[in-house]
This record gives sequence, structure tokens and C-alpha cells, in this order.
Amino acid sequence: MSIDIAQLESGIVKGDRRALSRGITLVESTRADHRAAAAQLIEALKGPTGVPRQALRIGLSGTPGVGKSTFIENFGGMLTAKGLRVAVLAVDPSSARSGGSILGDKTRMDLLSRDPNAFIRPSPSQTHLGGVGRRSREAVALCEAAGFDVVLIETVGVGQSETVVAEMSDLFVLLLAPAGGDELQGVKRGIMEIADIILINKADGDLKHAARRTCADYSGALRLLRKRPQDPKGFPKAMMVSALENSGLETAWDEMCALTDWRRENGHWEARRAEQARYWFQEEVRQALLAQLGTHDARAAMRELGDEVAQGRTTPAIAAENLLQRIGAGRPAE
Repeated sequence: MSIDIAQLESGIVKGDRRALSRGITLVESTRADHRAAAAQLIEALKGPTGVPRQALRIGLSGTPGVGKSTFIENFGGMLTAKGLRVAVLAVDPSSARSGGSILGDKTRMDLLSRDPNAFIRPSPSQTHLGGVGRRSREAVALCEAAGFDVVLIETVGVGQSETVVAEMSDLFVLLLAPAGGDELQGVKRGIMEIADIILINKADGDLKHAARRTCADYSGALRLLRKRPQDPKGFPKAMMVSALENSGLETAWDEMCALTDWRRENGHWEARRAEQARYWFQEEVRQALLAQLGTHDARAAMRELGDEVAQGRTTPAIAAENLLQRIGAGRPAE
């Protein structure tokens, strides 16, 4: 069945939810013909000027149980009440055994899923590491073309190595629970050093005192991290919020806007987007090279060379170099 790219592009630009859902399904597909159609769709959505529409992309991460879904529902509802259109791309972990995902985020965000100014799309992470799906960036581009003002990218939520989302977002927000760590935990490299704003959630009831202490610990830890050129004075910063009681959400949004405005005015916004485009170009090249290993000839060569390594007739490094040369991806001749 052929795909009418022009019709799909027209529907997405008009804000048709069904067309947007179909478009995201298309860009997430791994079929070769769908990948070609997805590339055409992304190119068509740039419009006659060649410059795609831009929304504020906010990456959101946190450990399981920290309250990401509750935060997104209430935070997103606050934004739509301000007249903004909000898209939520929630990445669900895939089973290492069956490959399936629950995709239950819309069930958790019942009110936001019924908001006419909101769009929620859960997607499986599949085998992609880093907390997001491989095609999440293209899904973001489709949401921008559909006219959404803010795109929230909720990651799988696994821990310190979940940093790929920073390569597709303008702001990276880390959600933490009270008593989730001390200053030493706060200065650990990885996810901590790429966060723009750290929100200590569940700052209510019996946990409010613990949240205040955790916020102070992380505020102290952030002052020990190396200053980044894209940050104004006072950033990155830690704040307390309660998604359950809707407290601190307005302040958090004001801080996000202040940071965004500063980066735009000082040229960091466009520079960062350019760096991200370069990163994803390199990622596409890496993935294309990996895809070559899935061909019949490459699999046969891997079995043959794998047997030689297992029998001790060659080393893993030499066998790998031989394989790359066979598929045309080895080192160029000197």
C-alpha cells in the first residue's frame, strides 16, 4: 500500500491528530520503504523556506516512581491553561525477552490525554539505549510541524547513563525524589552534569522536610560542577515542586522560560541546535554501518570469523578488522 506523503504532510501541518499519529508510526517503522517515505515526509515538513518550525523541547528524566507521569499531567495542564499546545512523547522500556512494551502512559495521564490542546504519544524504546527511542527526534520534528508550542520528551527513567535525550532537547529537566542522594551523589558525572534544572518532586506532607534537605544538598553539589558557557548566573539550579499539590510548577516554568530567553538572546539556542543536528547525522552513519552487519553475507562472515576466534586461531581485534574490510567499512589503505 502506497503512502501519500503530500496528504500526510498537509494533515500534520493542519494539526490533524490522526495524521500526526500516522506520521510518527511511519518514522518509527524499520521497513526500508517506510524509512524512505519518512525521509520524504521530514523534508516536506520543512516548508518552502527550508526552516522547520521550532517548539520548546523539554527533556524530562528521573528514576521510576519519582512521579514523572503525575508531574507531566499537571505541568502540561498548567501550560495548556495558558493557551499553549503541548505534545508529550513518552518512551516506554521494551522487554529484553519479548521486545514488547506496556505503553500505559496515556492511562496515567487521563486528564491531559483528554485535553484538546495536548497530544500524548507513548513509544517503545526497542533496543535503543540512552533512555529514548531511536526515532524520537523525528517524532519531535513532526510535533513541531503540527504546531505544538512545547514538546515534553519523557525518558525511560533508568539512571546515570540516560543522556541521549539532551541531544534532542533545548532544556533537560531531572526529576528527583526526596532523600534520593547527598552532595556526593550530586557531583557524579553523567546525567547530573547535563541537567539544566533539577526538580525535587513530592515536596509535600511528611516528605517536605526531606525534600528541603535534598534540594539544599543538590544546590551545593551544582555549585561544584564546572560552569557551562550556555548557562547564565544561577544555572543549573535545584528547586522543590509538588506535582500532587501543583505547588512550584509555575515557578519552575518561569525559570525554564528565563533560561530559554537568555540562551536565545546570547546565541546559544541556535548553536546548540546545530550541534544536535551534527550529532544525529553521525548517529545515522553509525546506525547505517551497524545495519550492514545484518545482511546475509555479513552474518555468514561473523559466524566464520567467530569460530576462528573461539578456536584461538585469531584474535578478536584482527577478526573484527577482517570483517569490516569484507563489508567495505574497514580502514582506508594508507
